[in-house]
Amino acid sequence: MGPLRESRYPTVAELVLSARALAVERPGLCGLRQVGVSRAGRPLHLLSVGRAPRAVLVVAGAHANEPAAGGTLLALARRAVRERELRDGVSWHFLLCADPDGASLHVTPAPRSLYDYHLGFFRPAGPEQPEWAPSVLPPDRLPPETLALTGVIDELRPFLQVSLHGTDLGGSWVQLTRDVPGLAEPFAKSAAQLHIPVETGASDAAGWPASGPGVHVMPAAEAGRAYPSLTDDARHSTWYHAHRYGGMTAVIEVPMWASDLVDDPAPHPAPDAAIHRLAERLLADAAEVRRALGGTDTGAGPGGAGGPLLRAAVWGLELVPGLADDLVRTPPADGTRAYVGSVDAFARRVPLRAAAMLRRALTATDAGAAGRLERLVAHWSDAFAARFRARWVPVEHQVEHQSRTVVAAARHSREQAP
Repeated sequence: MGPLRESRYPTVAELVLSARALAVERPGLCGLRQVGVSRAGRPLHLLSVGRAPRAVLVVAGAHANEPAAGGTLLALARRAVRERELRDGVSWHFLLCADPDGASLHVTPAPRSLYDYHLGFFRPAGPEQPEWAPSVLPPDRLPPETLALTGVIDELRPFLQVSLHGTDLGGSWVQLTRDVPGLAEPFAKSAAQLHIPVETGASDAAGWPASGPGVHVMPAAEAGRAYPSLTDDARHSTWYHAHRYGGMTAVIEVPMWASDLVDDPAPHPAPDAAIHRLAERLLADAAEVRRALGGTDTGAGPGGAGGPLLRAAVWGLELVPGLADDLVRTPPADGTRAYVGSVDAFARRVPLRAAAMLRRALTATDAGAAGRLERLVAHWSDAFAARFRARWVPVEHQVEHQSRTVVAAARHSREQAP
């Protein structure tokens, strides 16, 4: 399969139109239906290709700020229609967007720089993210998007669920709820062919066992956590819902901008000291965001007041003290340059994203604070890109690499599925 000729990320509306066209063109093979509604009443659509009982479920749009997923999903759907061998005993199902409300708020479909990307940035607070909500909320408070997703899993009982994710700057990596022997080789080969670095020390998977470079297996429930202060826990997310039916989940991450700094497995000369410095910078940057507010009342208290941009920004800032303590008190989960680089990127993102969303939320009500925040966003975005020597990954390469990895995960996990 050659690279797709896509130069930008599709919108949710474009995904729905393309899925509807497939269903019309191949009515005996494809079907499109609504499987739920968002909190704001937006429909959640599922495209199905094939009717075999053994199912693969592909989920896009769980995080609004990770836009490659939509293009990947559409490429996979077209490939499943075109390539009969992919449907040999397997049906493919595609949740077009798990969070259409979030998608409506992230407004950079073709960012030209990290600064441009952050000017339209949105990522919901943890309790409002469909996949993460079960790890932080009781069952009677789960959002309708989460219930729609788990309902689809209950219906299809997939042997493999694939959650399509991405990162703004870094490399590609895979997170598995159960090991998939054989996946690491095609994953690495694809990344190398498309000049995408493999993030060998991803902070998202700190301390997890690896079955190959960049392929991380989630630890058992009793294992300790690298960052105890973070309330969300992958082991209580929707990624594990498929396990009740003997299935598993693969989370496939792809970068928008690449950095070779996260692909360096060499030992860091002083990882403890470096992590301590990153913790100090994280606290200082969060304090700078608060100073930029200049006493502005965000109206986003612990009761959930304020709009989604404010709630998400305040939620992110409230994570900072505990996360900084985790970094200082816990020995580095990995002593490589790649891991220190990944933590460096993570520590930059939290205050940068908070500043970006606060700027958007306050533009109409407090021009002074919004201006100060915009200057922070500009400075931090440029510093982030410069520090990591960011280089743009063409959209077609993001989509192609993610698509290849999904197909490889389906093939190898099918061989092991009960």
